[in-house]
Amino acid sequence: MFAKMGTKAALSTLNCFHSVPPLATLESASRREGCPKRRQRGVWHPKGVTESGFAHAYRALRHRNFRLFFAGQSVSLIGTWMTRVATAWLVYRLTKSAVLLGTVSFAGQIPTFLLAPLAGVLVDRWNRRTVLVWTQALAMVQSLALAFLTLTHRITVAEILALSAFQGCINAFDMPGRQSFMLEMVEGRDDLQNAIAINSSMVNLARLVGPSLAGMLIAVTSEGWCFFIDGVSYIGVIVSLLAMRLPERQAAALSRARDSMLVQLKEGWDYVRGFAPIRNILLLFALVSLMGIPFVVLMPIFAAQVLKGGPHTLGFLMGAMGVGSLASALSLVLRKSVRGLLKMIPIAAAVFGVGLILFGLSHRLWLSMLLLLLVGFGMMQGLTASNTIIQTIVPEDKRGRVMSYYTVAFVGMSPFGSLLAGALATAVGAPWTVMLSGVCCIVGAAWFVTRIQGIRKVMGPIYEQLGIIPTMSSPELEEEAGGN
Repeated sequence: MFAKMGTKAALSTLNCFHSVPPLATLESASRREGCPKRRQRGVWHPKGVTESGFAHAYRALRHRNFRLFFAGQSVSLIGTWMTRVATAWLVYRLTKSAVLLGTVSFAGQIPTFLLAPLAGVLVDRWNRRTVLVWTQALAMVQSLALAFLTLTHRITVAEILALSAFQGCINAFDMPGRQSFMLEMVEGRDDLQNAIAINSSMVNLARLVGPSLAGMLIAVTSEGWCFFIDGVSYIGVIVSLLAMRLPERQAAALSRARDSMLVQLKEGWDYVRGFAPIRNILLLFALVSLMGIPFVVLMPIFAAQVLKGGPHTLGFLMGAMGVGSLASALSLVLRKSVRGLLKMIPIAAAVFGVGLILFGLSHRLWLSMLLLLLVGFGMMQGLTASNTIIQTIVPEDKRGRVMSYYTVAFVGMSPFGSLLAGALATAVGAPWTVMLSGVCCIVGAAWFVTRIQGIRKVMGPIYEQLGIIPTMSSPELEEEAGGN
């Protein structure tokens, strides 16, 4: 049944790429520009990747709208990471409880799990910039409320839970909206992969700077100032969004708005369930998000109990993971094509899992920081590779809904993982919990390897249609798809 649905979904995907010119047109354009189609067997030069040296590494920044987005996000993301670290430390300072650390994380993420599919339908119907302006404004209110309550010494765990749940509701709309908006900012798929990689670099540079600043600020003042800085930083994002000059959404988007939301919700689910590449990528991603990524909520325990440190130790640990993630993102920025990313997904999951196991065994700060470089690299490589492939092959009319399920797999599974991590840490200790998480990630990577050949067969024709790989006969296509 799934095989038949996968074929239909693949055909639907191919038929929905109306904005992509046929391959003959791409070849003709390449000849007019003096670019060779192929220099030798197995070497393909896709449209948009003709820059010499390292110029291709920042090609998405040629687009004015993406430059504005880059400027606004660069500051705001540092504030976001400061808030994440400050929230975790505040909860641990107030309660000394691993279970409550997991509970607060659960409260902040379960709304995303419940609301993201519905939010994806609305993102496909509404103006995406307007959605993002509202989510940024509401997130600013949330951070400033946390700052006020903390700085006036009125903050309680119940209020942290409530405000975390409010942020989770905001994220349910913000994440699919932000991911879907990426294509509009770069005005086509040619620079989409580079834009996603640059965005990941921003996130991880902020992951490097934000926790370190938060650790130092908490040590000398209060968690409240981290929340305040985060709240103020949203102003830059809102200004950058309002300054963008965007084309009108196509008439097709308006006609889709006349369909009922339930019809569109079912259409999105059927597509994700029936299209093998996206289905399998999201299943592995969901497993990693459930069993692997929630280890972050246990970082205060590692900092305070395992490594015998304080908030500065937590900042060092989070910063080390940020360095590894940044290195991973920069390696993807340097890529000229999406080809080759599929095989990186299970490799990244396995690297992530091995790093977690070794981190759980470490009791020295320098070794833990070194291992978190590996953990951060594997985690970000898998996350960004999955995002890039999905955004490349998904048709525009389903982008918001598909990215909402990506949000469910990424953020929506984490609350259950956070509760599980907190409970396991209480029962067997944080180190054993992290090691078990690593084993689960390795098992997931092995499962994905058994599915990869079938995924390549479905993706091959789509990559042909997009000009990512050249048109060829069936035997050649299978050989070429091996590098997808």
